[in-house]
Amino acid sequence: MSPIRMGRAKVATVSAAELGTRTTELSMALVSGADELDPSGVEVARRVVDKAVERSGIAGDHTVVALAGATGSGKSSLFNALVGADVATIGARRPTTSRPTAGLWGDADASELLDWLGVAARHVVNTPADAGEGSVQVAGSLDGLVLLDLPDFDSRELEHRREAERVLELVDVFVWVTDPQKYADARLHDEFVSLMSHHDAVTLGVLNQSDRLTGESVKTLTQDLAKLLVADGVADAKVLATSTVTGQGILELKQRLANAVAGHAASRQRLKADVVGAATGLRPGVADSEADVGRVPREALDAALARAAGVPIVLDAVARDYRREAFAHTGWLFARWTKGFAADPLRRLRLDRTGGRPPIPVEIDGADVRAVLGRSSIPAPTVSTVSAVDLATRSFVRDASGGLPVRWAQAVEDAVDGGDGALSDSLDRAVIGTSLRARRPVWWFVVNILQWVLGLVALAGLVWYAVLWVFALLQLPRPETPAVGILPLPLVMLILGVLLGVGLGILSRWWARVGARHRRTVVGKRLTESVAAVADEHILIPVDEVLLRHRETREHLEAAAG
Repeated sequence: MSPIRMGRAKVATVSAAELGTRTTELSMALVSGADELDPSGVEVARRVVDKAVERSGIAGDHTVVALAGATGSGKSSLFNALVGADVATIGARRPTTSRPTAGLWGDADASELLDWLGVAARHVVNTPADAGEGSVQVAGSLDGLVLLDLPDFDSRELEHRREAERVLELVDVFVWVTDPQKYADARLHDEFVSLMSHHDAVTLGVLNQSDRLTGESVKTLTQDLAKLLVADGVADAKVLATSTVTGQGILELKQRLANAVAGHAASRQRLKADVVGAATGLRPGVADSEADVGRVPREALDAALARAAGVPIVLDAVARDYRREAFAHTGWLFARWTKGFAADPLRRLRLDRTGGRPPIPVEIDGADVRAVLGRSSIPAPTVSTVSAVDLATRSFVRDASGGLPVRWAQAVEDAVDGGDGALSDSLDRAVIGTSLRARRPVWWFVVNILQWVLGLVALAGLVWYAVLWVFALLQLPRPETPAVGILPLPLVMLILGVLLGVGLGILSRWWARVGARHRRTVVGKRLTESVAAVADEHILIPVDEVLLRHRETREHLEAAAG
């Protein structure tokens, strides 16, 4: 690619692909982070994107050069000298230029471009006669040049100043025209040149009316103007001395305009500079890095949410329910009826005993979900528990948003769903939907068989004694009763059945306490996972989405700025 030359400086041209890529990256940055970036910078960036898209869609390769200057700088005379015809109005009454005037070189139709620029006054420079006096040929062609004579930016008419500012936002090359009296004007440097300084590759300073100065003075003022432009931020500032009276510098100015037109890349260079400037202006709005949510400590958050969900209460109920069920299967056979006097601890909390729930019909909306799932009877969290959740959440959000700019940190905080009882409902549904039981232990089955055997043995011994008592009551001959040592067999069966059954029941109750602790641990892990899933849904995922947008915004801005 050939460089754009506006004198000694050479600037590599910008391809349409590069410009399109940078514009897309800037647009994507606005999509992902516009709400958290500086509003004024976002507005500027949006205008830049719109301008780049619109300008890239205009047919033809034209280079738009604007002659901008203060009242009396002679830019209209300079415009006429470059065009070779009295197109721009020149007069003693100020201001004279109220609307932009365009001079067009070449046969390519620039109507669409000028309509976009909002320039109605147009003059086509396409014949040798138009070249006028002193039209010495320059190296290269001016075909494709669109030269604009802008209204005075220091005009007393506010409308004129706004028109000049509007057009300057759209042109490709700036030619700042000043004169020996106003070359150091603060308005020129502070409100225009310095603000456009990031376009130094397509910027030229012109010290007009040099015929009013001596040769040494021209050199001195030209150097001073170059220093002022450098101070404004224009790197390698280039300044020409011109005079429409003597023709000094006119040919050289034409040559530089021809250099700018060559390659038809000045428009892309200007648009690239705008995109880079907008992206660079927005870059301080994002940090250099962001936290990895998966690595942010969350133990305190999970613990606080578990207490708020009533997990300790549920685990106590699970342990009691295990002991209760263990007694129903392993307790002494003739004492199991007392189980009915103990309330079901899980049923009192209205918790699902199996963890299974019928699927929610598709047609059920959010307002009816509670009616389908119901709610548990777990006591509401205390004020201190709620405060602990709020403190843990804030601490997690603070760690996750550490180092982010204020707007992004606020976005992270706002992303956490802590209102309208949504978190509380989700925690309750998580507990309800968690299986609080496990497969019955094998030892329950074994002990249950032993208890039934011992119970039947004791019952058989008791029945045997009852039969013997009936025989004695009726004074009937009693059958011979077997003995174990000196003790009758029925008595041995009764004593052994009762004592061994009661002893096995006591041993089973002790072992049930061990099993209850194990069941509590197993169910505790399940509830911990359920509570962690709620934390992910309402806190971690929303926070991670904001941090992801932050990373994408930073990457897009860096790609746009290069």
